[in-house]
Amino acid sequence: MDTSVRARRLNESSATEVAKMVAAGEARCEDVVRACLERIAEREPAVGAWQHLDPDHAIAQARALDRAGVRGPLHGVPFGIKDIIDTHDMPTGYGSPIYAGHRPVADAACVALSRKAGGILMGKTVTTEFANRYPGKTRHPRDSRRTPGGSSSGSAAAVGDHMVPLAIGTQTTASTIRPAAFCGCVGYRPTWSDLRMHGVREAAGSLDTLGLIARSVGDVALYRDVLLRNAPQPIAAPPARLRVGFCRTHLWRLVDPVYQSRLEDAAQRLARAGAAVADVDLPAEFERIEDAHRWISSFEFSRNFTHEIEHHWEKISAALRNGRLKDGLGCSIERYVEARSFAETLRLKLDAIFADYDVLMAASADGEAPLGLDSTGNAAFCAIWTTMHVPAITLPAFTGSNGLPLGLQLIARRNGDRRMFAAASEVWRVLC
Repeated sequence: MDTSVRARRLNESSATEVAKMVAAGEARCEDVVRACLERIAEREPAVGAWQHLDPDHAIAQARALDRAGVRGPLHGVPFGIKDIIDTHDMPTGYGSPIYAGHRPVADAACVALSRKAGGILMGKTVTTEFANRYPGKTRHPRDSRRTPGGSSSGSAAAVGDHMVPLAIGTQTTASTIRPAAFCGCVGYRPTWSDLRMHGVREAAGSLDTLGLIARSVGDVALYRDVLLRNAPQPIAAPPARLRVGFCRTHLWRLVDPVYQSRLEDAAQRLARAGAAVADVDLPAEFERIEDAHRWISSFEFSRNFTHEIEHHWEKISAALRNGRLKDGLGCSIERYVEARSFAETLRLKLDAIFADYDVLMAASADGEAPLGLDSTGNAAFCAIWTTMHVPAITLPAFTGSNGLPLGLQLIARRNGDRRMFAAASEVWRVLC
């Protein structure tokens, strides 16, 4: 094992490093879990990443794995799970007082697959209310005055603060990419429908995906294989000349000027390193994609939560009642169908653009995590790509004027996830 890895505390190691150390007998599962628990005990009062945490249960899982011997590619790797994802041995509250103490009878598919691979579920991470806008208790791990982003707030903060090397969130708009970017993590949203959502509370099924948050592109690729039940595969070499489309989108005017300069500089550095970098302008119709996303997501969300609307209206936050639920309940089937049709038309247009590029490069958000805890930040910078069903990854490539993380978002064509990992690894090599 590399001496730089040995010099770090176990909780600071990547998932890939942890799995290698445990497999080689250089660390026990219990050692790794205890290192993570020590970090959590030190930092949780300030960060508030965890909705449910039982240290004794985590240690018991680790000891059982130490006795059993190596069982899979995540053996000994601690991970966190967003609290809209079912777990049979921990409560799942969906970020709402309606479900306080709720105990599912089975693990969600992603939890079961993670455990089958030898992962150790540390606990449930904080989510916004029903993975929507109303924030939970989590604060930014580097500045407690700021939001960590959302809705996968706790998952991003836990990884960003070295509490665990891996966590699962979800994304219906920006719920993985944005908090991962704010908290200095690698965040990945897969091609829509690739990873199974069984046991995950649905927000808007036409848009929902799992989201993976980690410390490296290699960790994300490894975890994706685990959740696909594939034998882990190495990240392929990038193309001989990587083709990058710098896509500012119509939202560029909203991007913080320092962030703009970081992205412009990144494009120049990639070009000097041999990549073919060119500006890409999306067709004008893409300026309407946020409206399409709004009607698709709100229509589906309001139908999915009919029980809560009918029986627990007073326990739903005013922000949700007056936001997505109001939109959805007022949205006609005609408007919903029109929005879905429009989105699919744009997906075909985007497919054509990708004929000339391996990846597009864009902002992950409008800047550093904003001050204040009443909002999780501007979601528009991810809504475009989420609605297009394409894979995206954010890399912690920069810092802003306040010294906080800024992400570089890469987007690939539908089903181009592995090629995106290859491109992301090359971009990371050049920029970081």
